[in-house]
Amino acid sequence: MANFDFDQAEGLRRMLAGARPRIVTFLSATDQEDRSAMLVNLCASLSDTGTDVVLLDTCCHSRSVANRLGLAQGPALSDLAQHACELDQMLRQAPQGFQVATLAPHSINPRRLLPAARQALNQAFSTLCKRASVLVLEAEFDPACGFALPAMAENEIVLQVSNSARSIKAGYALIKSISLTLGRRPFGILVTGASESEAKLVYDNMARAASRYLAVELKSMGSVPADEYVYRAARLGKAVIDAFPLAGASVAYRRLAGRLRVVPGWPQMAGERGGAFSARLAGT
Repeated sequence: MANFDFDQAEGLRRMLAGARPRIVTFLSATDQEDRSAMLVNLCASLSDTGTDVVLLDTCCHSRSVANRLGLAQGPALSDLAQHACELDQMLRQAPQGFQVATLAPHSINPRRLLPAARQALNQAFSTLCKRASVLVLEAEFDPACGFALPAMAENEIVLQVSNSARSIKAGYALIKSISLTLGRRPFGILVTGASESEAKLVYDNMARAASRYLAVELKSMGSVPADEYVYRAARLGKAVIDAFPLAGASVAYRRLAGRLRVVPGWPQMAGERGGAFSARLAGT
């Protein structure tokens, strides 16, 4: 049951501090089809609750969500940074009910921009943050260059894995790589394509290994079962919650959207905890 006093105090605090979105960076150790399906259905489920959600595609390849939705063309955040477009021009409406933006054309790697250009890109990102209650970032991590935007490391990171040995191994390797590069920090784990019991086993094993060998805390974000209705909905150009609202995946995505709409003790933004989260990272 929700704590009314906490919710009321949290709402007042956010009003006084100014509107700030919840920023969640999503990484995946599954195939691109599963990754795209998860992001589209999660954002659609968030939008269905009345949440203003923007999906920012920060990937440098043609298999990203924006490309799969046919929304990759047009102005990007890098154009906004150069004052070459307005914010509304870079936001595209997905048929599933949420807005999509891209970080830069695929010919540009934001990690290799000059410092002045990166600073301008960060400022443009701050402008984008004013447009959403939840900002979902489709991300990749490069051990040599890190994330495309600093905010991706300063806020929540959720890793999607399946129950296959290959996915679990790749997910653990990704956690290790990020931890060695950025320092110790928590990660959310979302298991897709698995039953609740299978997902619990995956999470428990990963959490034990991360705690024992990396001193890293993992948090369970729940699971989404394997469900043919997800792919039937995709063929219809719809989210599963719209096409098949009673499907098992629909129930799971609504549950996950509910978790992302509330404040579960994770940082909404690093600065909202007085810099304690960033300071902890710097001190590890």
